[in-house]
Amino acid sequence: MTTSSEEKNKALVLNAFEVLFNKRDFVTAEKFWSPNYIQHSAHVPPGRDGLFDLVKLSPPTARHEPGLILAGGDFVMMHGRFSGRATPPNWIVVDILRVTNGVLVEHWDVIQDEASRASSKGGYPMFGKTFPGEN
Repeated sequence: MTTSSEEKNKALVLNAFEVLFNKRDFVTAEKFWSPNYIQHSAHVPPGRDGLFDLVKLSPPTARHEPGLILAGGDFVMMHGRFSGRATPPNWIVVDILRVTNGVLVEHWDVIQDEASRASSKGGYPMFGKTFPGEN
């Protein structure tokens, strides 16, 4: 796979997450997620419908903020923050997605609760340059 394809896959993932998680445009989001989408997350019901239903049930304040994004071959990894969830704290997530023919076909994630300044043993934020509530 060429760097150009990897850059396209990164742009696709960023756009897909913005459309689904922040804009909640489910019709447009269907273009990004395969109808046969495989979900490996312990927090998300199976398939594209399971993911979309989870987003539909989340509060309107829920948002995704992308951070570092890397691509290699058909895989894209994105470090991000999910905030405004029904139950705090925010989640810091590494999403791992497999892209085939311009659609997301498979997903894994690694999820951590975001640490506050008081609870951070290392003294550094988990996402961005500030701790939650210090913006």
